[in-house]
Amino acid sequence: MVSTHPIGVQDSGRQYLPITLENSSPNQELFPLTAAVNSRDCLEIGGCDVTALVQEFGSPLYILDEETLRASCRQYQDALERYYPGEFQVLYASKAWNCLAVCAIAASVGLGIDVVSGGELYTSLQAGVSPNKIYFHGNNKSSEELQLAIKSGCTVVVDNWLELHTLASLTQDSSSQPLSIMLRLTPGIECHTHEYIRTGHLDSKFGFDPNQIDEVFAFISKQPSITCIGLHAHIGSQIFEKQPHQDLASVMVDWLAKAATYGLPVQELNVGGGLGIRYTESDDPPSIDAWVKVICEAVVAACLEKNLSLPKLLCEPGRSLIGSACVTAYTVGSRKVIPEIRTYIAVDGGMSDNPRPITYQSCYRAVVANRMSAPLTETVTIAGKHCESGDILIKDAQLPKTEPGDILVVMGTGAYNYSMASNYNRLPRPAAVLVCNGEANLIIRRETYQDLIQQDCLPEKLVAKSE
Repeated sequence: MVSTHPIGVQDSGRQYLPITLENSSPNQELFPLTAAVNSRDCLEIGGCDVTALVQEFGSPLYILDEETLRASCRQYQDALERYYPGEFQVLYASKAWNCLAVCAIAASVGLGIDVVSGGELYTSLQAGVSPNKIYFHGNNKSSEELQLAIKSGCTVVVDNWLELHTLASLTQDSSSQPLSIMLRLTPGIECHTHEYIRTGHLDSKFGFDPNQIDEVFAFISKQPSITCIGLHAHIGSQIFEKQPHQDLASVMVDWLAKAATYGLPVQELNVGGGLGIRYTESDDPPSIDAWVKVICEAVVAACLEKNLSLPKLLCEPGRSLIGSACVTAYTVGSRKVIPEIRTYIAVDGGMSDNPRPITYQSCYRAVVANRMSAPLTETVTIAGKHCESGDILIKDAQLPKTEPGDILVVMGTGAYNYSMASNYNRLPRPAAVLVCNGEANLIIRRETYQDLIQQDCLPEKLVAKSE
């Protein structure tokens, strides 16, 4: 048996930083909670040697730590139990990473699922998630997607007038129970995050404008086939501030009071998600507990001021549930040294398995997993293998001297990495494994070249004929 010790050393010139295992909020850690270094000086996640995982499953490889994911889920639930005296439900915002295994884990600990497409809805249902715990978001759901939602019995979060009219038409001849919907409204709240992931300000493609609220409520009150059970708002993603969420609670309770004047049975408030995670040493997000406390206290205070009964409180974290639970392992390849300018080291993946750096200018932290105690001796730029100058995973990374064949691990890749992965340059998408207690289970198979042409069609007239 190989001995291990938790991540943590005194020498700041080493690759890794201390990790707190007791009462740790996973979103505040760079590594998954089970990260350790074994006697071979190799990184372990979930009791599995990362270098051995690469030998078995290849690279690039997503490595998902089940314990960290479950710990994040429990912390949201425990915090809501502690701070909210009413009914509540945690939803996993599955756009962060929607696959059968992740949805099944979330459901197994009592979470519902937030989906944003017919594909995510189908996957969640196939994973065994109860339809009454699935909430279907999206700003341009097709008629086919809406019909699938109606058939499944999930709750539809209505985003705009077209969708509202379409649902009224699709359900008007139904003899079954009225369709449960929530309304997404834009609260007009700004937060300091990347402009692409700010969704609460008025200039957003999501949600009804607050100025339309009376007209929307009046329309719904006249639709016997639709029941508005709740209101939804979401102010953005990778947020470290607390004040915007306090402001959001106050605004949403005002909407709740207005809904009652139209006789709408609104009983749920969904305050969205958006809590950030620690991607680099400089990031300092609030803990899950602190974020939930702010939300709960703000909703309770606003309801008390309006003399309203507490609604069922929903939140839908995504990144802060799964982001820190996963790492991506790469194999180091070529090196290019430009004297007095930059040194590039290339890995066998890049923007096709992690498009966030090129899309959002996102920053990450990396280590060399097969030499964890090696001192940091060089500053390099980690480049992907794609035919794109912007395919850079990390600029100016502090690493030990690397060699071809080293295993480079990038932390915090659970959110919006696999879910946004592509086949750019016709690279097969990577495999993913779930690790726990020294056992690794494949949850996504590595694509093959045959998979890449699976949906291609070659017209007969283009088939080369032998001479």
